[in-house]
Amino acid sequence: MDPDALSKAFVEHYYSTFDAGRAGLANLYQEGSMLTFEGQKIQGSQNIVNKLTSLPFQQCKHSITTVDCQPSGPAGGMLVFVSGNLQLAGEQHALKFSQMFHLMPTPQGSFYVYNDIFRLNYA
Repeated sequence: MDPDALSKAFVEHYYSTFDAGRAGLANLYQEGSMLTFEGQKIQGSQNIVNKLTSLPFQQCKHSITTVDCQPSGPAGGMLVFVSGNLQLAGEQHALKFSQMFHLMPTPQGSFYVYNDIFRLNYA
């Protein structure tokens, strides 16, 4: 699969899972994975999911504006950079966000999130 198609498929899967039930993201991370969420570093699949499920909102909807990707290193990794809007339930205005994923291949032929950096973009 070409990198653009793979990154688009990953992004669709990640955000639809996030919006439907954040606990479902656990299998996308491993123990060596790291999330930096608004400057706070969290390591390990369970710790990352605990952080995401403890965010102070129940429902949200991501709408993606851009997805850029690049192959990363000889191991077959991929960098994916996403920008978009995050609409929280009950809020009038959407929040703008950027998120970067470093995906690494698994022996089974899929990918997992090795690094994940999320930031809200305040204008």
